[in-house]
Amino acid sequence: MNIALIAHDKKKSDMIEFTIAYSHILEKHQLYATGTTGSKISEATNMNIHRFQSGPLGGDQQIGAMIAQNDMDVVIFFRDPLTAQPHEPDVSALMRLCDVYQIPLATNLGAAEIVVRALEHGDFQWREIVKGK
Repeated sequence: MNIALIAHDKKKSDMIEFTIAYSHILEKHQLYATGTTGSKISEATNMNIHRFQSGPLGGDQQIGAMIAQNDMDVVIFFRDPLTAQPHEPDVSALMRLCDVYQIPLATNLGAAEIVVRALEHGDFQWREIVKGK
């Protein structure tokens, strides 16, 4: 599975802790991340991560392009709902694309834990069928 990992600044530490805790599951998949988030995860876990631009510089849109091409299977995006984001239109567009293309989107730790456990159990095999069409 292709998995995108994104975190707003105040949520980066949560993302790092999450990826450390679930590295035994995540390392079995292709990981993609926006710039700074990807470097911090890579430093903390030594996992191989394809890094895009940082979110405000187009990284959200690069991940969105993969979604639109049916090349992304899951998005884990730890958003900061209490801080205004200068690139909020990009964030909204990314979330809309997840809904349009039926890509599972976890925006908080609780949902991300459910998604990663489902990955572990093979519950996303339906994505392989969708990709085959």
